Formats: sequence, C-alpha cells, structure tokens
Amino acid sequence: TGKEKLARYFAKRDMDKTPEPADLPTSDQEQDPLFVMQKHAATNLHYDFRLAADGVLKSWAVPKGPSTDPSTKRLAIATEDHPMAYANFEGVIPAGHYGAGTVLVWDQGSYENTTEENGERITVAQGIEKGQLTFRLHGQKLRGGYALIRTGQGKGKQWLLVKMKDGEADAERNPVETEPRSVLSGRTLEEIANQGDAETESSLK
Repeated sequence: TGKEKLARYFAKRDMDKTPEPADLPTSDQEQDPLFVMQKHAATNLHYDFRLAADGVLKSWAVPKGPSTDPSTKRLAIATEDHPMAYANFEGVIPAGHYGAGTVLVWDQGSYENTTEENGERITVAQGIEKGQLTFRLHGQKLRGGYALIRTGQGKGKQWLLVKMKDGEADAERNPVETEPRSVLSGRTLEEIANQGDAETESSLK
C-alpha cells in the first residue's frame, strides 16, 4: 500500500512539526516521469537526487553533487523513498528533526528510463534490483544521459552517479559551483533559510 511504500520516510519524521510533505504515493501513469535534484544544507551540505517511479520518489544522497564530466564518478547513497510532492519542497526542516536544515530545488524536469537488460527495456524498480540504471535527464541544469551503478555486492546503499558521453557532456562546466540558485524560486539556500527564520519569528509573536 501507499503507506507501506513510505514507511521509512514517515518513521523518521514528526509530520506535525516539519513542513515536509505527507502525501501518499499516487498512480504511476505519468507520461513523462519527473526527476528532481535538491540541495540540502543539513549536518553536511549535499544534494538529493530523486527519480519518480512506482508512485514515489526513489532517492539517493549525492555528497558532492552531480557532474557533467563523464570522467568524474560521484558517490550516491540510497536513501528512503519520498512522496511525489517532495519534488517541489523548499524550506527549512526544524532543528532536532531528521534532516534538519535548508532545502532548495536545485534542478527539476522529466526523464526517460533507458535501462536495458539483454537488449530489453526494464523498469526503474528492476534496474534498482539489478544495481544499474540508465536514463536521460531533461532538466534546466542537467541534461542528457546519466547512469547510477551500485558498487560492491548485495543490496548495499552505495552507488555511483556518472554522466554518460553524449552531446550534453561538458568537462569544463561545473553547475554545482556556478548555478547555486533554485530553479523554482530563484532563491539561494541563505535566502530560503532567512525567510524561514522570519516566518518562525512571526509565528511566535
């Protein structure tokens, strides 16, 4: 059921005290499934990469953020599934709560699943089980082919996020450094954090 798919997500959060979405999974009939890359200033600054599949957002934490250079492999750590509504979440998760810190939508768009096994297209869920996903991103900052490859044996959480060699690859570009703002609001992490602090202060008055 929908609640079961997000059991780990809800178990880590007090939904009465965090502004994060509580929506349950939806039908997986989207023509163009979406992806989102969120910048998250928690204990350590990192990026959260999410792919919509099976009514939820399959999620990985990418400590150094994505690269557009095919020779650069970025660690990606599998995390709990998130609700679809999380794709538009920006705000401040309160101190003392799981993931406390500021979140912005660094990139967002649709994606095409291009994962194959023995020449046949397989689903995102099957690719995750197999330990290898390939997809084409149609974002504002990230475009073209990428691969997620699980490292080591078994069901480990560690993966690698790698840009594939295509016309969108660019070893000179570094969007993590040069394009820090939200694609939804145009704000920086600092601006979102300051606005969140102001909203908290006004609610206490």
